[in-house]
Amino acid sequence: MDIMKEKILVGSRETMDLPELGQFGITTRIDTGAQTSSLHVDHISENKETGMLDFKFHADSHDVSKTKKCSVKILGRKCVKSSNGEIERRYIINTLAVMKSLKWTIKLTLTNRSKMVHLMLLGRQAMKRVMFVDPEFSYLASQEKII
Repeated sequence: MDIMKEKILVGSRETMDLPELGQFGITTRIDTGAQTSSLHVDHISENKETGMLDFKFHADSHDVSKTKKCSVKILGRKCVKSSNGEIERRYIINTLAVMKSLKWTIKLTLTNRSKMVHLMLLGRQAMKRVMFVDPEFSYLASQEKII
């Protein structure tokens, strides 16, 4: 098996789309130190009858007063230890991720990242088999380099 086949080269920050959530052009922190990926959302409410999760996310990271409503199927919940050591129980969803020519399904935890620089973080689980990271640079995927 050729482990180098069809992997995209990314930097420490990249632009991603989450089309199933109606979210495009998200500046995302690529974090090999994080196991799971996370997205900043507000006003999470679970509909136990349908298994759906309703929430609002910020379509414009420069204007957090603008929100977009979304409803998705709940995949599960898990406890996540944040970078400051706090443990939080988060909802998990599956969604399509797009980074230039690369399209794949990722698991996202939903949380409040309002105090973070980036509203989305891409962790190791989402990177497996699809990308290599060069932390010296940002926005390498926009150069469409397939290794």
